[in-house]
Amino acid sequence: MAKTSGNDDTGEMLAERIAALIVDTAHNAPRSLQKRLGPSEVGDPCERRLSYKELDWPQARDDQDPAASIIGTGFHTWMEEAFTRRQTAMPDGRPRYKVEERVTVYDHPVEATAVVGSSDLYDRATGTVWDWKLVGVSSLDEYRRKGPGPQYRTQAHLYGLGQENAGETPRRVAICFVGRYHELRVHVWTEPYNRQVAEEGLARLARIRARLVAPDAAAANYDHAWWSQIPTSELAKCRFCPWFKPGSEDLTVGCPGHPQSAAPRHGFESLIA
Repeated sequence: MAKTSGNDDTGEMLAERIAALIVDTAHNAPRSLQKRLGPSEVGDPCERRLSYKELDWPQARDDQDPAASIIGTGFHTWMEEAFTRRQTAMPDGRPRYKVEERVTVYDHPVEATAVVGSSDLYDRATGTVWDWKLVGVSSLDEYRRKGPGPQYRTQAHLYGLGQENAGETPRRVAICFVGRYHELRVHVWTEPYNRQVAEEGLARLARIRARLVAPDAAAANYDHAWWSQIPTSELAKCRFCPWFKPGSEDLTVGCPGHPQSAAPRHGFESLIA
């Protein structure tokens, strides 16, 4: 996974050690170890991936490069600090910005079933729910042309619902795409907050969960034939899925992906939630 270089054996050895430290730290970060679904995943168009996640199914890959995720995490921290420094008070004395605060989108007595996440930013003055996405330049252009797609649109409104559950009055959701480039490129997608979008996402998740605990699932012991009934999607990001296994003929060990989404697409880079 990690590519290293050095001008002698010592340099190469040190590079490998640092690369191993980076990978180990990233893979053992709280976000990487999180088992339950968060708001950023609920709208994933691939029901099979969501099902693997819900069942905590053994992953087919352990070679995922963490570099993009690390950079994205650093960017979120930078934005958190930026808005914390710019904090002002509302007329009623409350802080204008809620920065990286946990919100409950869907509560449930069983903790693993609840949908809880950290909302990047809520601006009380405008009623806007913000989410930051650090993306590759080609991805930035893709989102400018086609919009955020169902997964990120659902995520935005789920965080809106989370803020509403916290007693706020969200009026708008906004996703800010920032390109990883040598010059600043920013695109903002926004629309009025719509509680129905969030509720539809949660209803879909409930249907997926119901399938996983149905009697026929237990009877089939979650075998290949059972997994084959769970659909994938041409909108899925198969190449970044931990359960993606090209050429797999046994869905219990990995998914070959959707034919239209598993193949490499030139120029389309991974994104950071």
